[in-house]
Amino acid sequence: MDTEHDWITTPVTAGLLRGALDVEHTEHGVLPHRLPARARAQNTDGQLAMAESQPSGVRLAFRSRATVIELDTLPTKRTYAGAPPRPDGVYDLIVDGRPAGQGSVTDGNVVLIDMAAGTSEHRPGRVGTLRFTGLPGSAKDVEIWLPHNETTELIALRTDAPVEPARDPGRRVWLHHGSSISHGSDAASPTGIWPVLAASLGGVELINLGLAGSALLDPFTARTLRDTPADLISVKIGINLVNLDLMRLRAFSPAVHGFLDTIREGHPTTPLLVVSPILCPMHEDTPGPCAPDFSALSTGRLRFVAMGDPAERASGKLTLGVIRDELARIVKQRSAEDPNLHYLDGRDLYGETDSAELPLPDDLHPDAATHHRIGERFAELAFTARGAFAAGDA
Repeated sequence: MDTEHDWITTPVTAGLLRGALDVEHTEHGVLPHRLPARARAQNTDGQLAMAESQPSGVRLAFRSRATVIELDTLPTKRTYAGAPPRPDGVYDLIVDGRPAGQGSVTDGNVVLIDMAAGTSEHRPGRVGTLRFTGLPGSAKDVEIWLPHNETTELIALRTDAPVEPARDPGRRVWLHHGSSISHGSDAASPTGIWPVLAASLGGVELINLGLAGSALLDPFTARTLRDTPADLISVKIGINLVNLDLMRLRAFSPAVHGFLDTIREGHPTTPLLVVSPILCPMHEDTPGPCAPDFSALSTGRLRFVAMGDPAERASGKLTLGVIRDELARIVKQRSAEDPNLHYLDGRDLYGETDSAELPLPDDLHPDAATHHRIGERFAELAFTARGAFAAGDA
């Protein structure tokens, strides 16, 4: 820690955080969660536990005249056996609404995942320090967006001037749920994931429940959406159900109805947008499950392959094409009595032309440039005058 300054240490509390639905006090500090304790208690899946603790869309927000900011954190990083090391998670600094710096914490815990063996090993690490210097000494709004892909315990916030909670921005709150694409997989930084970009363009406050591998119509997730205050809600459904080969069409349709029914218990008239999957060529007509391509992994590349047989659609197996058709049908049926329910075909966000220009690098997740394109498209289709989230419709 730098000793040149008269440091002020400010406790990290829920009042300094946006985008988190719960804060857990740990032996080290505080851990933001994106699912509340009641939902976490009903979950037994390690993938979801990891995903919801990764603070996608979560940011520290405060006002200060500080010219230097230090944040001690304990990240938990993932690495995959046989694959190149993953880059450290990125923290984005935003000052008065504009990008003002980036940084990473190289220390932290490591989870070594062996996808071939289906095992993982936790290796404890040290607390590290993020540091931003040379900031203007005027009163300013400061946001530090936490890495979207690293579980991050917040240990200490130090500044050379007092900190006070950020002012209420007075914007509409957009609550979004989706898969790893909404979570931010393969985006360059936490403000570069498509929901954050769309929220910025739409002038709304984001709560991101994009949960990698875990957009599975879980009832506890529906109850979380039901119980979270919001002016706008969207749910992006489909790809994870195919990836895991989780259910057949017979179960899928009533599960979607039940998911939407639960949300409507808490938000009976809130604009609610159902978004079907973006184009993913390997699963358009081929069911799951999806598996890593271990031959590619051995060469240092992570790719995925579809393991199903297109003929299995006849027995009710799900493909992205089947899911889109069924979601469109369900929304059309329900919207006769629910005029605030809307549908968006995910291929309008990323379709055939986009796939030819910007193919999915691992055949499943978009890269940084594609996140930007999807964010811009969503903002144009949802937040402009004819969109489901047009101003004045909340």
